[in-house]
Amino acid sequence: MGGHRLNLSTLVFSVAVIIVISHSAQSLPLKHSPRFLRKLAATGSPFAPPQFHYETRYFQQRLDHFSFSELPTFPQRYLISTEHWVGPQRLGPIFFYCGNEGDIEWFAQNTGFVWEIAPRFGAMVVFPEHRYYGESTPFGSAKEAYKDATTLSYLTAEQALADFSVLITDLKQNFSAKDCPVVLFGGSYGGMLAAWMRLKYPHIAVGALASSAPILQFEDIVPPETFYNIVSNSFKRESFTCFNYIKQSWNEIISTGQTYNGLERLTKTFNLCQKLKSTGDLYDWLDSAYSYLAMVNYPYPSDFLMTLPGHPIREVCKRIDGAPAGTNILERIYEGVNVYYNYTGKEKCFELDDDPHGMSGWDWQACTEMVMPMSSNQDSSMFPPYEYNYTSVKEECWNDYGVKPRPKWITTEFGGHDIHTTLKKFGSNIIFSNGLLDPWSGGSVLQNISESVVSLVTEEGAHHIDLRPSTQNDPRWLVEQRETEIKLIEGWISDYHQKNKAVFDM
Repeated sequence: MGGHRLNLSTLVFSVAVIIVISHSAQSLPLKHSPRFLRKLAATGSPFAPPQFHYETRYFQQRLDHFSFSELPTFPQRYLISTEHWVGPQRLGPIFFYCGNEGDIEWFAQNTGFVWEIAPRFGAMVVFPEHRYYGESTPFGSAKEAYKDATTLSYLTAEQALADFSVLITDLKQNFSAKDCPVVLFGGSYGGMLAAWMRLKYPHIAVGALASSAPILQFEDIVPPETFYNIVSNSFKRESFTCFNYIKQSWNEIISTGQTYNGLERLTKTFNLCQKLKSTGDLYDWLDSAYSYLAMVNYPYPSDFLMTLPGHPIREVCKRIDGAPAGTNILERIYEGVNVYYNYTGKEKCFELDDDPHGMSGWDWQACTEMVMPMSSNQDSSMFPPYEYNYTSVKEECWNDYGVKPRPKWITTEFGGHDIHTTLKKFGSNIIFSNGLLDPWSGGSVLQNISESVVSLVTEEGAHHIDLRPSTQNDPRWLVEQRETEIKLIEGWISDYHQKNKAVFDM
């Protein structure tokens, strides 16, 4: 197809899926909500971030953009830097990151690409926080905002996009920057928002870089087993023995948990701080580690989610496979997951509860509109087999929030089915960047659509690695990918200026 590709050999998956998990064939309680970055994004990174300079400001947002009721406003936090902006007279662009499901400072610290290219473009940089996350909570407090389905009803992707659009309009007015082009950026859920915003509000922004954005992860578009297949393949490619140890470990956990004092033994084996309440809780803890490891399987050391070595899955498998003779399976698994949860060796024990206050906004979003089916195949996956069961998900969401999911809404609102035809006819100036090691890549756009809706696919890339701060250890393919993205963005801005000049001349 026409468009831009990196000079790399790429594998093109038929678009896959992920997300909502239901009960397995073994009736194991697995989390149903997508594994984006909510676990760590809620509180910000515990590690020393790159030092980017910005001001923190607040904008009073409408609670409901789609009604005329006089409802209370709420303060939306945003980070802004005009350090390198060349100003409105020179039509300096505005680089606008679409905030994800968490604290915006954490995303700003981990999106070095935007900060690093801003001087080259003379750009203003803006990082707005997504409503209901971080400090941008309606109703005066997170406790009140998360109280029930009524107060949570304004937590939607549509409202978030309207927030972004209103904020951009206000910033342009305040900075006398009406004619300054806006470029959208986003990774993961933020990448989905960036792509959707370009489609829904094409007059607001001239283009969008949507990194690791699984916009096709919905309602019968891609096979539900794809996410876990990609995670499993990342382990299998490092070591088939390691893959098999993990595959066998689930039944071992079940059988141990069913014995006398079995939960106590598992608590001791995995060095948990509190006594294990069920084997399902341990399943979720291990599932999270393997899934996040696949997402951040970067070729260099990083501290994005946890402090990890380069090629962390390789290190996990070395520890699982390299345990002394006589080491049982669960002891091997413990040695492996220590790479993710305790690579620094500083943790004395492990807490399994990642949201003790029950205030995860993403769980609400997954129970309403972000319904992304997920399953695990017995033959191809190292995870326990289970089929996606919408009835179970619906029951769980009703019990938790008193709402029923709307699995067809996102594709009705933003499209998804026959996405190639839709984007070719109605889309322009969108980059979908993906690394095939990222388990979310299966739900993204992996083929060029047109000359201006392009897919940049890298075999060795992981979760929005292109948006990460650059390092001396960046492989050549990553440097080339970023240069390609810069050239495409330069083209968008140049085209915008030429069209504006033509209109002015007329």
